[in-house]
Amino acid sequence: MAKEYDLIVIGSGTAGSVTAGKCREAGWSVAMIDELPFGGTCALRGCDPKKVMVGVTEYLDGVERLEGFGLAGDTRISWRGLMQFKRTFTEDVPERRVKSFNERGIDTYHGHAAFIAEDTLQVNDETLQGKKILIATGASPARLPIEGSEHFTYSDEFLELDELPANILFVGGGYISFEFAHIARRAGANVRILHRGDQPLAGFDSDLVSRLVDYSREIGIDLQLGTDVKEIQQTADSFSVIGQQGDETKAFEAGLVIHGAGRTPNIASLDLEQANINAGRKGIDVNEFLQSTSNPNVYAAGDVAATQGKPLTPVAGMESHIVCSNMLKGNHRTAAGQVMPTSVFTLPKLASVGLSEMEADEKGIDYKVNAMELTDWFTYKRTRQPVAYAKILIDQEKDRIVGAHLLGHEADELINHFATAIQFDIPTGDLKRMLFAYPTAASDITYML
Repeated sequence: MAKEYDLIVIGSGTAGSVTAGKCREAGWSVAMIDELPFGGTCALRGCDPKKVMVGVTEYLDGVERLEGFGLAGDTRISWRGLMQFKRTFTEDVPERRVKSFNERGIDTYHGHAAFIAEDTLQVNDETLQGKKILIATGASPARLPIEGSEHFTYSDEFLELDELPANILFVGGGYISFEFAHIARRAGANVRILHRGDQPLAGFDSDLVSRLVDYSREIGIDLQLGTDVKEIQQTADSFSVIGQQGDETKAFEAGLVIHGAGRTPNIASLDLEQANINAGRKGIDVNEFLQSTSNPNVYAAGDVAATQGKPLTPVAGMESHIVCSNMLKGNHRTAAGQVMPTSVFTLPKLASVGLSEMEADEKGIDYKVNAMELTDWFTYKRTRQPVAYAKILIDQEKDRIVGAHLLGHEADELINHFATAIQFDIPTGDLKRMLFAYPTAASDITYML
């Protein structure tokens, strides 16, 4: 006989946890299912542990930039020590999350979930029936048509390496490859990125990406563009990656080959057809309320939902709040008008919010571009930052910022100020009259407008 719940959540990450907690507070009976350790990708296998590692490499980078300018001595990264430090942030997360859910009255199930009816799931030997079901299973690495793809190492495995190989190769030129490449290079590895297209980091301003690419090469990252990976061959003690560059076939040797070529919604094993849930390449088909277009009792949030939202933790959290509100009060809330900044945690960092120049052109906006080389500005010169650049798009008719694109060590924090200005429609004239603490990166904003 099936156990009945008001809400069943599949996935224990950000996209599922908010809805589960809020609905339980409202008096609903709630079950949460995860086949992986409880906590989700960001806390265990993504943003959080990555940022811990970035923090250590940031300090090493700073020491190297300021050596001879007040700093002296030999500093290096201990990979084993870095891994031990990183694990202090992740190792107790699953136990703490399960305890927290259970203390709030949420039943937890560790196992694989699959639909057997429109409102029913099978988890191990348990059958669960839900009045509402939220699918929040996130994303997993995309399957690539590459012979020998079984030799790939994945991002979660990179974050658990006890030893750093001498030679690492990343396939794909997105967030994962660039962020991990910068970490590995500064930790002493020889690093190469193979990217199929002519420009990596799709979606970011091409001028800033070009500067980041140039600097990545300066620090020793071998970035091969226009390279279509065909095969991964295992040799006696390493791997040979076969790539096609135009008419030329090349072989690249590496001790580790890491998949960094995108992620896809994690839905393949849910048996969605048993529940009449329509889905496509981009995930579960949902309406503006994040409700399944084919099964009204089912909602989806985060990377698994086919929405315009970026595959980022804040978006997953926002969508989980939306789902919760719509479940409790009826469909009324959408994500319309929400501004979402994003950052690539390389060194220097690359950040963006709002429209690109192409998008502004498509919308017919009469805008000006304030493009600035920042390396001689005090904020960046005082720490000898070799690369710093900003590009701000301003609607000339409305006197509003419509886009901001930043490259520099402060970019990840600074971009949030521009996001605030766009979200709350603040005129640039008002921003110029703002008083910021000085000297700070934020105090430079008035000179960027």
